[in-house]
Amino acid sequence: MDATLLHTVADGVATIVISHPAKRNAMTAAMWRRLPELVAGMADDPAVRVLVLTGAGPTFCAGADISSLTRDAAEPGESGASGAADPRALAVAAEEALAAFPKPTLAAIRGFCVGGGSQLAAACDLRFAEEGASFGVTPAKLGIVYAASSTRRLASVVGPAWAKYLLFSAELIDSETALRAGFLNELLPAGRLDKRVAEFTRILASRSQLTQASAKEFADGRTDRDAYWEEQAAGSEDTAEGVAAFLERRAPRFAWTPAP
Repeated sequence: MDATLLHTVADGVATIVISHPAKRNAMTAAMWRRLPELVAGMADDPAVRVLVLTGAGPTFCAGADISSLTRDAAEPGESGASGAADPRALAVAAEEALAAFPKPTLAAIRGFCVGGGSQLAAACDLRFAEEGASFGVTPAKLGIVYAASSTRRLASVVGPAWAKYLLFSAELIDSETALRAGFLNELLPAGRLDKRVAEFTRILASRSQLTQASAKEFADGRTDRDAYWEEQAAGSEDTAEGVAAFLERRAPRFAWTPAP
């Protein structure tokens, strides 16, 4: 199968699958470009309440397909006749699009989650992995300056000390260490990842999007929209519905959705 991003939507959950089996799901330049487009479409789709990012087969994503990026850089592209966009800029643009997605995002990880794979996983709100997965941030092996935004995001997930450990050494860490470092929210036994992700995303899809969207902004450090969220809450019936559902012992039917 060619390198591609597969996507589906079912029961409120959108899934993007990184598929490049010949290179352990390494991201080509075309895949980096395609990801923001996919994410933007899903952000505007009212049927989507949660986004899952995963890899095809036994690997999440082994980073960037260096041969593809080198080849792409030698051809005419986005920066004009002299060459394509900076490969690092493509990766950062994809990461930022994923991080800006207004609904909950979850990376479901098996096998290698390295380089650009870890960059994408860190851009998700939550990360669940199967035992045996490996993680690494590897620009120090290539003499690359890791983007400031990516470095800050990694530090916000694992803390400055672990971010420096990963970036300075470019060493891989195992799944237990990734859990201890705070990179992972949950670590599942082999064979349990898909079931747990399905269970948890059903929970997320049933909750108030008003609560989730405001919490996501606040947790990500945006503190200039308190008045906006107070206005949204005042104009929404989610609180009244949540209280009524609790008293009536039924599932709530939350109606608020993010503005397109």
